[in-house]
Amino acid sequence: MDRKTHESARLDPKADRPVACARCGAPAPGGTPPPTWICSVENGSRHYFCDDCARANLRAIEGRLDSSWW
Repeated sequence: MDRKTHESARLDPKADRPVACARCGAPAPGGTPPPTWICSVENGSRHYFCDDCARANLRAIEGRLDSSWW
């Protein structure tokens, strides 16, 4: 593989503001998402989802559906 995967694991450089859930708007504690939150890359941008939203939409997430579908 020629792709550099370590670069994709970095946090979004544009994220100077605290992270919030893309579905319900709940702010991440401390401004950064905890390990229990879900991170989804859709159309080149990162979306973070809190525990509650991730649990409520687990089947759609595992089915790899974009968040616009759920």
